[in-house]
Amino acid sequence: MSKNSSTPGRRFMKLAGMTASIATKTVSNSIRNFNADEDKKNEARSKLFQDIGLQIADTLGEMKGAVMKVGQIASQYKDIFPPEVAKAIAKLQRQAPAMPFADIKKQVEKELGKPLDQIFTNFEELPFAAASIGQVHKAILPNGTEVVVKVQYPGVDEACESDLKQVRLALRLMGVLKVDKKLQDRLFKEIQDSLHEELNYEIEAQNLQVFKTFHQALDTKIIIPNVYPEYSSRRILTLSMEKGDNIETASTWDLEIRNQIGERLIRALGQQMFFLKRFHCDPHPGNFAFRADGSVIIYDFGGVKTLSNDIITHFKTLVRAGRQADISTIENELTALDALAEKGKFPEELYKAWLEVLLRPLTTHYDFAENSAHHDGMKLVKKSLKYWDVFKPSPDTLMVNRTISGHYWNLIQLKVHDDLSDVFEELIPQ
Repeated sequence: MSKNSSTPGRRFMKLAGMTASIATKTVSNSIRNFNADEDKKNEARSKLFQDIGLQIADTLGEMKGAVMKVGQIASQYKDIFPPEVAKAIAKLQRQAPAMPFADIKKQVEKELGKPLDQIFTNFEELPFAAASIGQVHKAILPNGTEVVVKVQYPGVDEACESDLKQVRLALRLMGVLKVDKKLQDRLFKEIQDSLHEELNYEIEAQNLQVFKTFHQALDTKIIIPNVYPEYSSRRILTLSMEKGDNIETASTWDLEIRNQIGERLIRALGQQMFFLKRFHCDPHPGNFAFRADGSVIIYDFGGVKTLSNDIITHFKTLVRAGRQADISTIENELTALDALAEKGKFPEELYKAWLEVLLRPLTTHYDFAENSAHHDGMKLVKKSLKYWDVFKPSPDTLMVNRTISGHYWNLIQLKVHDDLSDVFEELIPQ
């Protein structure tokens, strides 16, 4: 972390400064536009939200650690922010700058209790990936095994709690959270829990082992790295090096292989959700690699969401009702999932139009490169806008929606052209 934001006091002051500045902007905007007409008010509000969004992104981006992670999570939960704010904080999902090697070396030695050159025969100084709470280095074990070592930035976990409180305060002061207090509490509790799990690499090591055992029994072409517990700790995670090509390269392969990969991604996600009841919920393409025999390698199990039996039952009933276009059951299930504010307010013909669009990629021979469902969905958004308040962001569905839509875009990038109805039927039989 940079010197100007590394101590708790300095971090607090920086965040408090951001919060105060946002509060001032919000108040002066209200005073300035007190007598303005509706259009002028909306225009001023949109401009204010753009400024605030950029300010949050710039402040959090500089600070690394938990604050930046909170920003990234906020950009994943973008349904709860006005579009101007969501757009600005979305840039926090990009690569973070690397940390000096001296700090990384110190952290590894402190966690594993020996000098670095006694632990690894080789440890590359330059990371090949850097994120908000840690970075990844290639290394070689004394027995010659190639590994990757994930190292958490020093001090990130301590900063976590106060960072989260400050960010929440800033968002509340500027009135940009579009959800009520009770829902805010649940959302922030979820963010806190996922942050807590992601900061503990021992939990990630357990996740890796559980998912590896689960998938090996079902499909040997789903590859999950091995954990080396004796070279790992709460803040260090050493894994086998599993080589594969990125999504851009895989998108140039023969259609048959691309379709195999697409089916494998969707089947694996469905099996995790409906059978394991825990799923890998970071569908960023950088967390996957591919091999020309159709194998899929899954990295980074810091983000895993557990689903209760009740939630799974609601999802299955919802999907079946969707396939039957049974609007009354759909509304009951959305209400149970806390995703619907008022029944009977969204027109039936719009429900049916949305169902056709949403189910098309999973029930027809669908060309993801052409992406007709997305284009038709964009047209439906315009017709649906005036009813948007009928739906609300639900903590139970946010991560599921985000993960499914992330994989939808992965299939678009892979230019899959396939009929996935068999996979869909296998996961949720009618």
